[in-house]
Amino acid sequence: MNDWEKASTVVVFVLFGIGVSKIEADNRVYPALFSFGDSILDTGNNNNLVSITKCNYPPYGRDFYGGRPTGRFCNGKNPSDLIAEGLGIKAAVPAYLSSNLGIEELASGVTFASGGSGIDDTTANIQGVLTLSAQLQLFLNYITKLTAAVGQQPAAYIISNSLYLVSAGNNDIAITYYNLKLLQPFPLYVNFLIAGASNFIKSLYELGARRVWMFSTLPLGCLPGGRTIAGGPLRICAPIVNIQAQTFNSQLSSLVNSIRSTLPNYDISFVDVYTPLLNLINNPLPQGFTNVGEGCCGTSIFGASGLCNLLSVCPVPSTYIFWDFAHPTERAYRFVVSSILHSHTTTFLSFSSFNSSISD
Repeated sequence: MNDWEKASTVVVFVLFGIGVSKIEADNRVYPALFSFGDSILDTGNNNNLVSITKCNYPPYGRDFYGGRPTGRFCNGKNPSDLIAEGLGIKAAVPAYLSSNLGIEELASGVTFASGGSGIDDTTANIQGVLTLSAQLQLFLNYITKLTAAVGQQPAAYIISNSLYLVSAGNNDIAITYYNLKLLQPFPLYVNFLIAGASNFIKSLYELGARRVWMFSTLPLGCLPGGRTIAGGPLRICAPIVNIQAQTFNSQLSSLVNSIRSTLPNYDISFVDVYTPLLNLINNPLPQGFTNVGEGCCGTSIFGASGLCNLLSVCPVPSTYIFWDFAHPTERAYRFVVSSILHSHTTTFLSFSSFNSSISD
């Protein structure tokens, strides 16, 4: 970090009235964290949308601060929160569409992600949630709001030096392809998704983002819903669905490498979420997990979006890898995020609270 960057960081925190010392400000590698995409990163943007794809009701959030549902598709924190925590940015990342966000919250990062969204606009539209292009429009609105509040130079510093997370592709494969586009050869659909991902990545760059982590899909065939649909009577990990996820992930990784080599100063990385989660599923007992195939609060993909059933919540979520039919528990996410941070940064703070939460 050069002298101008250090000075700008301190100015930013002074303007926002945040009680942070110069040393703490200088040591913060990323001034803020932003996230886009789907339910892996959404922290509540769907709450006020006309959609059944939402989770702002119990038992969601039972292990979040105060035991309250916030719109996170989890029992507690999700990767938006956990990566911000692990990098020392802040403890939780609010949804941009939350009401009454103060300048301190806006300046240190928000999420624009929307549960149920995908690269294919069809995926979001059939569920009444935010497309990636709609999320970019919200980001443009955010930039205008931030600039008006703090001035052009501090806002530009935040936009260009912050970390951006993107998770998209899960719902395109698991929902849209299997429900609407199954007659289309899967390789052609993947090509369509990769072209859409390319446009989105380049749009982020044009808006000023320079540090981006593109998430792979989850091992979709091993999700409780994937096992139910395609895993046969024994509900094994569905091999075809996992192969399709791997095909998409491989091409997404190649796309990221290509864009990084062609756009100047674009620090964009492919983040493998698939492998650490699959490793946990295949070898759960050493980490204290005893259930890999069921969701703690329900496994059925039917009913109200296939989400949680308040009457069937397991007594100990920390022993389950999955919270509902498609989303990991906070404790499982912590294992995955720890692997990501160790692989993609030398600045993982290894907070005692972060690590102790994994071992609980």
